[in-house]
Amino acid sequence: MSIHPAAIVHPTAVVDPRAEIGPGVRIGPYAVVGADTVLGSGCVLGPHAVVLDHVRLGDGCEVHAHAVLGGTPQDMKFRGAESRVEVGPGCVFREGVTVHRGTREGSATVIGAGCYLMANSHVGHNTRLGERVILANGALLAGDVEVGDRAFISGNAIVHQFVRIGALAMIAGGSGIGMDVPPYLTTAGVERNRVAGVNVLGLRRAGFTAEERRQVHLAFRILYREGLTVSNALERLRAEFSGGPVAAWIPFIESSRRGICPARRRGAGPGEGDGD
Repeated sequence: MSIHPAAIVHPTAVVDPRAEIGPGVRIGPYAVVGADTVLGSGCVLGPHAVVLDHVRLGDGCEVHAHAVLGGTPQDMKFRGAESRVEVGPGCVFREGVTVHRGTREGSATVIGAGCYLMANSHVGHNTRLGERVILANGALLAGDVEVGDRAFISGNAIVHQFVRIGALAMIAGGSGIGMDVPPYLTTAGVERNRVAGVNVLGLRRAGFTAEERRQVHLAFRILYREGLTVSNALERLRAEFSGGPVAAWIPFIESSRRGICPARRRGAGPGEGDGD
């Protein structure tokens, strides 16, 4: 066991002798730390927090009561492969969060820096979160999901396996998502697999200029409001947006395996959210 002398470990905690505990780490009552697990400097494990085998926590992470990181995947194909959970610095896992390690040998579930996972949210095997992603209470991500930087997954949203959520997208509470959501968009919680408009507030908070937001609004209308096929809309986007934030849409849409969410039907709910 490698425990830095500046770490504080409660006497009731169970720490595997093969774990590595960094400086300033605090491990609370009845917490569990597994083998081949690394806790970076300043990490805090609350009472009954569980960090199982093959987990790497970056500096300054918090794991609250009854969260479980590194559980084996809920995948019938799993045969005991040695896989990992890799977490960037400054992440917070609130009460009851579960994060499962990868299914395939040597694979990993990856959570980027500064993510905040609220109570009872779940991250399935081999899922990858970008930086500063937020999962609200009860959000559920299946295996092999990809979530872009600063996306927000609202409470009780459900994301199907292999789905991609683009950067700065906002998934509405209660949404059921089985198709890809392009960057910067919001979804309609009342309808499955439907986008509602542009995440205006998210773009403003991220520092997008008025001109950049205008470009995203225009691109949204081209893709969703002009009656074009996806391939024809892509041609327009390539021709009209050689740079700027919309340029990220083109490879995202081209590489989609599940297809992108269509727009919500007009009149299906309050405001479409595509104004500034």
